[in-house]
Amino acid sequence: MAPRPPPLEAFGAGKVILLGEHSVVYGHPALAGPLSQGVTARGVPAKRCQLVLPSTLNRHQRAQLTAAFARAAKVTGEPPLKVSLDADLPLAVGLGSSAALSVACSRLLLKAAGKAPTAKETARVAWEMEQEFHGTPSGVDHTTSVEERLVLYRRKPGTAVGKGRVLACPKPLSVVVALAGERSPTKATVGALRERQARWPERYQRLFKEIGRVASEGAKAVEAGDLAALGDAMNVNQGLLAALGLSSPPLEEMVYRLRGLGALGAKLTGAGGDGGAVIGLFLEPAPAVAKLTALGVRCFSSQLAGPRAS
Repeated sequence: MAPRPPPLEAFGAGKVILLGEHSVVYGHPALAGPLSQGVTARGVPAKRCQLVLPSTLNRHQRAQLTAAFARAAKVTGEPPLKVSLDADLPLAVGLGSSAALSVACSRLLLKAAGKAPTAKETARVAWEMEQEFHGTPSGVDHTTSVEERLVLYRRKPGTAVGKGRVLACPKPLSVVVALAGERSPTKATVGALRERQARWPERYQRLFKEIGRVASEGAKAVEAGDLAALGDAMNVNQGLLAALGLSSPPLEEMVYRLRGLGALGAKLTGAGGDGGAVIGLFLEPAPAVAKLTALGVRCFSSQLAGPRAS
């Protein structure tokens, strides 16, 4: 009997938004970086293209994932592959888990179809899945996951997908990611913000525009290696997100806890709401992770950019 071929494997990185969530939907820039944690997709030959659904998903999540995978399978020619998923990324807390999953599946299906999983092709297929997950996503999540580098992303009004400019940082840029309770469904948080924005458009457009300016300033700070300036931009961004009604007592408590541990800047990342992920910018993240872990806080650190220790 001939030996079985080794399983195909592909990875999709999670992401954090350092600056600019929500305003990015309205055409303003956002600064986002990839996490070392993400989703791995593995495939073995099968009679048809199929996905093994994780047992932890509820009925709605199962239906959504099935539909998203079907879209990706269709545009890649439905290669005969049985796909399973493995995540080391906290799900549904604002860390781009759906985009990581989309990128991992897209790379795997392209490989199985005999096509090169280039950044352009992977982004095209992942975009199909992201639309199923989010309806009208900004595109920042899957773009960051595909690039696996720090990007300044912007989608101009009237365009379906934006572009990410890769940024280099002369210093190591590391964050601590801490989870602050259960997060509200993204659609509910975004829907409530959209209602407020429609009721008082001028006020909210001013806030969105200012968040975009802060994101642009943060990008310049990154390229200059000015981490103190980047941290200050993160703190200002948190204040603006709170003004938009997107923060909460658990998120604020974690923001101030991270700042108390020495973070140059700290803010929520992702949609916000009742809970979710909070990020802190640290020169030395390990002591903060150790202290938070000792207190029972679920957390980890990740380097987003800059030179790495050999």
